[in-house]
Amino acid sequence: MTTDEKHNLIRRYLDAYNTFDVDGMIETLHPEVEFANVSGGETDTSATGREEFRSMAEKAAEMFAERQQTVTDVQEGEDGEVSIQVTYEGELARDLPGGIEAGETVQLDGRSTFAFRDGKIVRIVDHS
Repeated sequence: MTTDEKHNLIRRYLDAYNTFDVDGMIETLHPEVEFANVSGGETDTSATGREEFRSMAEKAAEMFAERQQTVTDVQEGEDGEVSIQVTYEGELARDLPGGIEAGETVQLDGRSTFAFRDGKIVRIVDHS
């Protein structure tokens, strides 16, 4: 894949994410996709394959009334991976454990790394 093709695929994935379009997210993913969310050095969420990813994405979408990931930097790895820096802002649709209540806004900075196979995203690792 060319650099432009990778960037366009990531952009499509993020556009779908930001608009709660789970089908659109799935369209960008390889059937053997692997996903991991790493927070504080620990993997707290993971999924393997499109169906497991879909289930996780649908549950996550229900937690937010609004959400937006904005890319602030893009870096190309020598191994063909692409890492992006993002700012994230989301308004909660429901209360979360730990005292964060529906209607509150969550803001954070993070990094996501994407790997590719057969013209699709085959691995996503989110770091927050």
